[in-house]
Amino acid sequence: MLSLQLFCANPKPTFRSPSFEPLFNPKSLKPSKLYQKSKPSPIYSVLQWNRTPELAGETPRVVVITSGKGGVGKTTTTANVGLSLARLGFSVVAIDADVGLRNLDLLLGLENRVNYTVVEVLNGDCRLDQALVRDKRWSNFELLCISKPRSKLPIGFGGKALVWLVDALKAREEGSPDFILIDCPAGIDAGFITAITPANEAVLVTTPDITSLRDADRVTGLLECDGIRDIKMIVNRVRTDMIKGEDMMSVLDVQEMLGLALLGVIPEDSEVIRSTNRGYPLVLNKPPTLAGLAFEQAAWRLVEQDSMKAVMVEEEPKKRGFFSFFGG
Repeated sequence: MLSLQLFCANPKPTFRSPSFEPLFNPKSLKPSKLYQKSKPSPIYSVLQWNRTPELAGETPRVVVITSGKGGVGKTTTTANVGLSLARLGFSVVAIDADVGLRNLDLLLGLENRVNYTVVEVLNGDCRLDQALVRDKRWSNFELLCISKPRSKLPIGFGGKALVWLVDALKAREEGSPDFILIDCPAGIDAGFITAITPANEAVLVTTPDITSLRDADRVTGLLECDGIRDIKMIVNRVRTDMIKGEDMMSVLDVQEMLGLALLGVIPEDSEVIRSTNRGYPLVLNKPPTLAGLAFEQAAWRLVEQDSMKAVMVEEEPKKRGFFSFFGG
């Protein structure tokens, strides 16, 4: 993973390792644009590939990605985090638990390859390995859909059936996956209860608006009541310009309201719509987008069960008119 190191440069900078190369020449930058101190010193950054993430916890790790409110980016998060984990070398099985309204196959570009679902597996019409759809780009990533679009589940399907499914994935001959990601449906009805039953950790996706935060707070309580204590959140669709203008809550405000560890912050990006329509996740874009890089960093933290710290975005001073001199 990329790690950022800062070096205070002298006129003749030195490096600890000959493999480090500066991304640009600090002499070409004007110090006044970097810092406003009386005696500025040029600072440049060096990016390096220094290590691979170390998988923490017992495998497989069953993670449910939920939010409560619809449209906040659960499926987008599942697709991008899942493929990021696969690119890091971990085996991943993504389960689309949204019955009748599945969309994960569309975001991954696998909609034409889903021939069997979990319903056919439970009915004995096919084997589990036949229902798993292996991604051609990354062979260690597989998709499993609960049901076909516009279909209904059998009455007996519930949390126990999904637990059996997870146990079957653990007992596969080719080995247990490192991660099992469950894309949870919106709401807190039976579909939500079914999706969270086999999970031992959760990723809560929310946006910085009051409706999403209220639903997220409610879902956090339900997850804790179900025994899931390892809950981290991803704040999606963040716009720093609106935060500076006091038109959007900051990530610090969101963290104070929910009281959860922060897994990642995803900026607003127009490439999300383009990648969704193409069935090509953001993390595969070249050159990478800001949102794609943020998803990769969130996947890295998920592997090591780490979290990040939110930083305060300074608010822009309000514009003062001519009459402000007279107290207006």
